[in-house]
Amino acid sequence: MNSMASPYRIITVCTGNICRSPMAEFMLADALRAAGLADRVAVDSAGTTGWEAGRPIDPRAARVLDGHGLRTSGHTARQFEASWYTERELILALDVDHYGHLREHAPAGTEDKVRMMREFDPAVAHLDHLDQGIEDPWFGDQSDFEVTWKLIAASVPGIVAHVRRELAECALPSDA
Repeated sequence: MNSMASPYRIITVCTGNICRSPMAEFMLADALRAAGLADRVAVDSAGTTGWEAGRPIDPRAARVLDGHGLRTSGHTARQFEASWYTERELILALDVDHYGHLREHAPAGTEDKVRMMREFDPAVAHLDHLDQGIEDPWFGDQSDFEVTWKLIAASVPGIVAHVRRELAECALPSDA
């Protein structure tokens, strides 16, 4: 983990970085701000592909976030870079294919940083990763983006609690 002088870094990852992962990024950043951790934790997002690189967030995702008071201006889709395996403490996959891709390409010793976002949702934490995915709402309508919001929101408190524990471990003196 990075020293306490640098922030704990989290990245959320989906396919194109225009729907699920930016929704998760903005939702998680807001929750960390509300928890008083914004100065100690940085959140960003990316896609496993470059298909949507350079594009803004999907308007349907932006509408859902806006409806919950979260502004999304400035988001630009980008592809996950290999260097981020070592530069991030937590890599959150939004669906099982992202999880598989990220774990497969992870350099030795970084695989355990890759987690399914819904591992942190107590309602599904006990399930196999195959049952923890969040389907791509891009193929659906506005209601699919609302479902995505709910699934991400159910995971956010568990992620905040996990980050608090990680930060507390970093703060312990080495002789403790």
